[in-house]
Amino acid sequence: MSTARTAEANQPFPAHPFSKSPLKSRDDVAAACASLLDPLAAGFSPGCAMVRVSGTGTRFDETAAQIEGYARPLWGLAPLLAGDSGYQNSRLFVDGLISGTDPSGPEFWGNMEDLDQRMVESCPIGYTLAIAGKHFWDPLTEQQKTNVAKWIGSMNDKEMPNTNWLWFRVFANLGLKANGAPYSHEQIEKDMDHLDTFHRGDGWSNDGPEGYTQMDYYSGSFAIQYLQLLYSKLAASFDPKRCEEYRRRAQAYALDFVHYCAPDGHCIPFGRSLTYRFATIGFWSAFAFADVQPPKPLTWGIIKGLLLRNLRWWSRQHHIFQANGMLNIGYTYPNYYLAENYNSPGSPYWSMLTFAALAQPASHPFWSATEEPHPLIAAPSLLPAIKSLKYPMHIMVHKAGHTFLLSSGQKCHYPLKATQAKYGHFAYSSAFGYSVPTGSYTLEQFVPESALALSDDGGEIWKMRREVEDAQLLEKDGATVLYSTMHPWKDVEVKTWLLPPTDEAPCWHLRVHGVKAGRELMSAEGGFAILGTRQKDGRMLTALCDASPNEGTAANESDAVVVSRAGASGVAELHNENGRKGGVCNVDANSNLIEPRTLLPTMYANLKAGSTTWFVTAVFAIPASVEEWQGKWKAEWEKRPKVPGWVEELVKGGL
Repeated sequence: MSTARTAEANQPFPAHPFSKSPLKSRDDVAAACASLLDPLAAGFSPGCAMVRVSGTGTRFDETAAQIEGYARPLWGLAPLLAGDSGYQNSRLFVDGLISGTDPSGPEFWGNMEDLDQRMVESCPIGYTLAIAGKHFWDPLTEQQKTNVAKWIGSMNDKEMPNTNWLWFRVFANLGLKANGAPYSHEQIEKDMDHLDTFHRGDGWSNDGPEGYTQMDYYSGSFAIQYLQLLYSKLAASFDPKRCEEYRRRAQAYALDFVHYCAPDGHCIPFGRSLTYRFATIGFWSAFAFADVQPPKPLTWGIIKGLLLRNLRWWSRQHHIFQANGMLNIGYTYPNYYLAENYNSPGSPYWSMLTFAALAQPASHPFWSATEEPHPLIAAPSLLPAIKSLKYPMHIMVHKAGHTFLLSSGQKCHYPLKATQAKYGHFAYSSAFGYSVPTGSYTLEQFVPESALALSDDGGEIWKMRREVEDAQLLEKDGATVLYSTMHPWKDVEVKTWLLPPTDEAPCWHLRVHGVKAGRELMSAEGGFAILGTRQKDGRMLTALCDASPNEGTAANESDAVVVSRAGASGVAELHNENGRKGGVCNVDANSNLIEPRTLLPTMYANLKAGSTTWFVTAVFAIPASVEEWQGKWKAEWEKRPKVPGWVEELVKGGL
């Protein structure tokens, strides 16, 4: 056995039951849900109101952090109970609700204040009361019911962020309403009317008001679409018109969202909060919960496959768990570089959103349908391989076995950690993930993955695209491209066009940059970061050679490529008048979401003050999931894409 394989097999604790489940049936999913809940029993406080998952801190208080540990697992427990699957430790959570809302008790959660994290956690509590009230409300004494209603009601006159948070107050009140407890119907209507102003069209909602575009997984699976679907079922009796509108929006959104789901099950990583992991697929589970009719060409069998394949993909990521069986902060492995400052140890349990479909019985068409493959594989004619999305400003691509997107114009509305990586990259891949900076000194720490990085101080500090101007989708020669402008400094302007692959060169996409430099600059532009170690011994890749044709690196005056057991990733310069040279950047460990050790094929050039420079960057990728990729990658790598005529005219005409 090779050293690398020995290292992978030598695990410090047994595989989690979640990792051993076939995840084929409703019973499998119910058992997987319970397996994620089971380890939490060891973290309950004496009164069960709080759950400690680990010891790291967050921007809010420790009590709120441990309320997260208690409340977020309810996203899975509630449908488990509502679907009559039962759960052996459900009493712990009921006791926790009693203790946490008792103002005279030692574990009282504390009444809510303005902008309080407790507001977020009241959402799964309200949801649980709404669908599993016979387990969580009926057993309470009258005093305990009064305590719960007062604690939830303490948020109704408090300030909330003007974002998806408003949904959390809606669901807190819905939980009370479902059980005949005092609640604020006026507040529900006020919040719902305002939340509807976030809708932009085609089912897409912005995570907040006008002024910026932020349409990541919060627009779908993490919050807005997900909660609209739950609302459409829970509020149908008193708000039928709005509920019908939400179901219509979900059908429209589904035909876009399916493009974020790769055939192997993984969703394209994009945006913040990705430590929520399989919550990215939660939209489809909520779709089943709400009994929305799948829009053609989607079927219940296709939707079932999208959900189950995603769970199976995650079941193969063995390092998402701590030794005690609880989830850790990270993505495919523990990683704090990607975490937001609001990620407490209990945050990853927002992933339990994925289990909403368990509220439906085995006879529901979602569960009774035969699992079908991704429509892009089973019937490619049903869905376009390339689709431009007007509202999120994405071009979705599935070509040559690679599922990814091109992006321009999105940003977080506040200075989120690594926001340039989470929203500003040119491309995001389901196969290769994205990379975040690990520090603020040298290119290796900044990691110019799918980005153009610029430095004006000799390479100590680098700037990448974060905010852009004039982002738009343009039609060029019958194809859609993304355009944007950025000003990393007042005297530096970068205009960028992003072009999806063509049938003639399906493994390549193009990035065209026109750079006006008012100062001397160093530049570096990376392709997709890729696993950078050898299969036989786990050491860093060496040069490609005849003895090792499918594992190694190569770089020269016009291109660079990295090939490993994860596939092949490369970049090439198609405009030979800018002095660019290829190289391989040995980026910091743990910068990439999927692989802890990566290398980055990169193009480098220095720019003079007062210069105007054009880059025509061709970006190559073929993931290892492509059948017989080892015999295909080199021929595809040598099949350089043609520069479109309009690009040639653009370069000739100047900026």
